[in-house]
Amino acid sequence: MQPVTEERQVSLFRNGRNQAIRIPREFELKGKQATIRKQGNRLIIEEVKQLNLIELLDSLEPLDINFPDVDIDLPPLDDIEL
Repeated sequence: MQPVTEERQVSLFRNGRNQAIRIPREFELKGKQATIRKQGNRLIIEEVKQLNLIELLDSLEPLDINFPDVDIDLPPLDDIEL
């Protein structure tokens, strides 16, 4: 966790039925999604870390499926001329 280096007072406003806040440029989060949680009287907003493909695959549980053996006699591949 990084220490708080700046503090700004911001205005709250209504956006339809939701309360909203304008986030100053120096506090902008990367990406398009964030998580928010309440801790006492504090609101904590954190960016959602986007996984790259390797991280996503590593996070998945292994499949417990026995795939059938496939015996297909394929003809030999011919040289391809481009």
